[in-house]
Amino acid sequence: MNTIIEAKDLVKIFKDSAQEVCAVNNVTMKICESEFTAIVGPSGSGKTTLLNLIGGLDTPTSGSLIVEGKDIALLKEKEMTSFRLHHIGFVFQAYNLIPVLTAKENVAFVMELQGRKRDDIEKRTVELLEAVGLGDRMNSRPAKLSGGQQQRVAVARALASKPKFVLADEPTANLDSKSAENLLDIMERLNEQEGVTFVFSTHDPRIVAKARRIITLEDGKVVSDARK
Repeated sequence: MNTIIEAKDLVKIFKDSAQEVCAVNNVTMKICESEFTAIVGPSGSGKTTLLNLIGGLDTPTSGSLIVEGKDIALLKEKEMTSFRLHHIGFVFQAYNLIPVLTAKENVAFVMELQGRKRDDIEKRTVELLEAVGLGDRMNSRPAKLSGGQQQRVAVARALASKPKFVLADEPTANLDSKSAENLLDIMERLNEQEGVTFVFSTHDPRIVAKARRIITLEDGKVVSDARK
């Protein structure tokens, strides 16, 4: 399988007037196409920081991060924004849907930013919302959807740009058990049937149970990396 993410000696230090915190400490790892990977560890272990570095939402203090053949730490802000738009899908704990847009409009928005043709946008939007079981709720705004439904819209939106991989930060944290199970089943199916690469940051044992690779962090360091 092709390597799509490669971190080498990755370090992220946060500084304030009182102290320095090394949130990611010399992490070296590779993620390959079609993997279903969970990054786990206690609170403060660096999971979300590592995910943010991979997604270009933060910049490393040192080390390199090669994503799709580019060291994204070297990209300028405008280049990084474009790179994220075309290569990376995001699913956040808080959904982050645009409240004034319908489910359909939220999913289509990413493709509109990419400058895709209207017919292509319409076709893919419908396909994705049907794939996540929301074919009958396309015209509903987020406030009219349950938490689980909103997160499924977020998954469809993450896939809309045809990204090389999806980063999911605690995607089940705000969901009840049934909604979480339904969401995980959808993501597992997309991974197995369409080869979508997923990288999770999570405390959720249900995600850990489904993941085929588990990377454990403690104090910003990788302490284990196991494939099932």
